Parts: sequence; C-alpha cells; structure tokens
Amino acid sequence: MKNMILEKLNHLKEKHNIRILYACESGSRAWGFPSPDSDYDVRFIYVYPQIKYLSISEPQDNINLEIDENLLDFSAWELRK
Repeated sequence: MKNMILEKLNHLKEKHNIRILYACESGSRAWGFPSPDSDYDVRFIYVYPQIKYLSISEPQDNINLEIDENLLDFSAWELRK
C-alpha cells in the first residue's frame, strides 16, 4: 500500500505542478484501530512554483479526492491555508 500511496502522491505532484512539503497518514489506521473496511487517509501540505504566486488570480488552496473506490482518501492544503 505504501508504494501505491507514494505513486499517487507523485502523480498529484505532476498533475497539479506542486511540491509536497509534508505528507502523513491520518484516521483510524494512523491511530492503530482500523476496521476491516477502513480506507487509507492521506493528508499533505503543498506549495506551487513561485511564479504561480505572482499571478493575479489566487492558486487553488486545497485538493480533495477519493481514489480507487474509497480505498484511498487524499486531502491537501496549500501552505498559506
């Protein structure tokens, strides 16, 4: 599962043109009491390239998505948020 999560994080980096500063597992698995149907909750903080911050429009400040039929749940926040 770790390799799948890392692969998805790398895909998100490429797709959104971001740099991930910190990522962690959250939820019941992180606390050590997952149920048989628990998903993997991944949370991370990211930044954009400097040029994006110099734009007139604000860059997207969060990313939320479920992947693989509720097996993986990703939520992310741009550093300033």
